[in-house]
Amino acid sequence: TEMSSSLKQFSSVLPRGSLAYINGVWSDSKSRAVFPVTNPFNNELVATTANCDVEDAKLAVESARIAFAKWSRETTARDRSAILSRWFRIMEREKENLAKLLTLEQGKPLAEAKGEIDYSSSFLDWYSGEARRVYGQVVPAAVLNREHVHIREPIGVVALITPWNFPTAMIARKAAAALSVGCTLVIKPAEDTPLSALAFAQTGEEAGIPKGVLNVLPSDRSNSASIGRFLCESTDVDAISFTGSTAVGKILLSQSASTVKRVCLELGGNAPLLVFQSADIDVAVKGTMASKFRGSGQTCVSANRLFVHSSIVKEYVDKLKTAMSALKTGDGLASGTTQGPLINDRAVAKTEELLKDATDKGAKIVLGGSRGAGCCFQPTLITGITPDMRIAHEEIFAPIAAIHEFDDETEVVKRANSTRSGLAGYMFSKDQAQVYRVTRSLQVGMIGVNEGLMSCAEAAFGGVKESGLGREGAGQGIDEFTQWKYICQQH
Repeated sequence: TEMSSSLKQFSSVLPRGSLAYINGVWSDSKSRAVFPVTNPFNNELVATTANCDVEDAKLAVESARIAFAKWSRETTARDRSAILSRWFRIMEREKENLAKLLTLEQGKPLAEAKGEIDYSSSFLDWYSGEARRVYGQVVPAAVLNREHVHIREPIGVVALITPWNFPTAMIARKAAAALSVGCTLVIKPAEDTPLSALAFAQTGEEAGIPKGVLNVLPSDRSNSASIGRFLCESTDVDAISFTGSTAVGKILLSQSASTVKRVCLELGGNAPLLVFQSADIDVAVKGTMASKFRGSGQTCVSANRLFVHSSIVKEYVDKLKTAMSALKTGDGLASGTTQGPLINDRAVAKTEELLKDATDKGAKIVLGGSRGAGCCFQPTLITGITPDMRIAHEEIFAPIAAIHEFDDETEVVKRANSTRSGLAGYMFSKDQAQVYRVTRSLQVGMIGVNEGLMSCAEAAFGGVKESGLGREGAGQGIDEFTQWKYICQQH
């Protein structure tokens, strides 16, 4: 493997270059194949890393299976809590290096990358406490001289398949919960961002994670599908936890059916953002900016369809345009950058297609609308969205604010719900009766009311309909990685 000069400064978080991590050993893939990791801003090589295949995945699963017996049976909740707590402190210590590494391979502005590392470490902190609160139940028996007990046990070996848009956070949110209850892990990071996963493993190793408990399998796109299939179909893997597109989630769910394993899915979104007549427009614009332009619009909870009441749409658009005009697109490591690049050329091409389809059908570009340097795309404001446009229905995953007008509450709720996605939603209103009605009517798993940023370790994250199964974070996060056992004892 090869490590570029730009990575050598991060030796504290990536000391062995960019290798696979299996059974506590940093090594090449069995085939010794490698693949490039590039900076999406300028397409420069960041590093080459091990290109794992199914043979490597088999080794990782075997290692996790062997380690599970000790990790789940020979460590106490207090032991696991202490390791997660140390890991949290290491992540805090290394925040600057971890954030710079993340920006190099993912592109987001350094300030956002630092925020992601803080968010990631917060799950280690939270689940270091939750590890000691995995309670069971004593159930009154229906007959005399009998005791009924419910206990919770770790589900076993868990495969984590994670995306590129939050390459550290999406691993940390899953891993902290799974490890806290005694599960072991095989992690398959996105091909665009494997270095952050390897750095996360390195900090875990320093914190005291035993060998085999956490394994990382970087691979390129050509090997990802076969590794995913193996993990889904292996009887030595007890659960799959996936964050990514709905299309891939459905494939993994189907492939897991043969072994009837637990599947936790956090899939695509098509988040509605509703701005009502009574809204404080300054608050609504601030919330829109936070939700829509974080990660250059490349988040599953990004506001995707901006529904604005016709009586205030002009004021809202004018103020949103002013706020968007202050955004600076460029290299995520450069001072002052607020919008990094899209992840690759395919993402830029899709953005251009959506925008062309909309303008061909009558939409008006108010701001932006063009590609910038590298894979950057200008923050774009577009009005006049109609139902026949692709952008009205598809997840954008780019910095495009698409404005839909509405006149009636019942009408807009119906439009907001007219999708098979149901991850997040947002509403802005000072009418508390309206807040009550709309929050109960929107078919989503999470709602921000007068707020554009709502995710945290203490709150349950997940969606409904085709946006996923299960929840991550909060006390509910351990549900995905534990199973109930009923013990009936005669006295």
